[in-house]
Amino acid sequence: MTVASDAVTSGAPPVAVEVDGLRKVFRTFRKQPGFLGALRGLARRDYSEVAAVEGVSFSIREGESVGFLGPNGAGKTTVLKMLSGLMQPTSGEARVLGYRPWARDDAMKRQIALLMGQKNALWWDLPARESLELNRVIYGVDRPRFNAVVDELTKLLNVEDKLDVMVRELSLGERMKMELIAALLHSPRVLLLDEPTIGLDVTSQRRVRQFLKRYNAERSVTMMLTSHYMGDIEELCERVIIIDHGRIFFDGPLSSIVDKFAAHKVLSLTFSSETPGDFKQMGEVLDQTPLSVRVNVPRTRVAEVCREALAVLPVSDLAVQEPTVEEIIRQVFDSQARG
Repeated sequence: MTVASDAVTSGAPPVAVEVDGLRKVFRTFRKQPGFLGALRGLARRDYSEVAAVEGVSFSIREGESVGFLGPNGAGKTTVLKMLSGLMQPTSGEARVLGYRPWARDDAMKRQIALLMGQKNALWWDLPARESLELNRVIYGVDRPRFNAVVDELTKLLNVEDKLDVMVRELSLGERMKMELIAALLHSPRVLLLDEPTIGLDVTSQRRVRQFLKRYNAERSVTMMLTSHYMGDIEELCERVIIIDHGRIFFDGPLSSIVDKFAAHKVLSLTFSSETPGDFKQMGEVLDQTPLSVRVNVPRTRVAEVCREALAVLPVSDLAVQEPTVEEIIRQVFDSQARG
């Protein structure tokens, strides 16, 4: 790979993450059915191999924020675990800030952070402040810097009054914000985010996105983000990498994916009285009942269609939704299959 040398000659930021032919195969025991099968398994075990990641290659420059997308089981989390050093690959190479991650060099661990939205990294039965204090000791962060970082981040995320609350008593949104603060205590240069807004309400999602966007802009932190929420990706990432069945399927600007495959939003209307009208002029009708309708509306017409609906229809509730990442990826795959 020649990206690093190209960066020197072009004046572009240096490469922070470089992956070349990374592969991870899981070996699992295949149990034979029945009692005799169990007995045979005691003497001779049969194994099957499943490739979770199959020859992945890409590079990410310092300060870049990249969306890492794919359906469930595509290999996203496995790649992040290898890049953070939690898992060793079957073959291939990777460098994070010049270090091989699975060597688990202390100098590298002090410069990266992995936040997994579905895993709890804080101590459940301690107040959030004490959990953060333990992280301070683990990373060797000095007291003045620790106090400054905690003060700044709790204010930005609006959780100053939650520091003395037991972690298990925090709401999901509050806990995720504390997890984010814990991940940033040591001011990492590379931030790996696996579903950081999963399960959060809309307000908490927006606050976390705004925080991450500001943090990336001010500190040039390299971010790699997986998410099932299109809003996360659109707000934070200009580039996306799509992975499916362990292989890179697409690597390029988000705009080229959104413009081609997410040109619509879903408008959901609920009526206070039965409204059996014809809604085809709004867009593609997805489903309709006397008291509700869901329409696929072109992005450019969403505001206009909403105004018209509120003016002439007995609307009791209105919602505009983004297509999910899975839907967009499915369209990409369908287009590729047809092509």
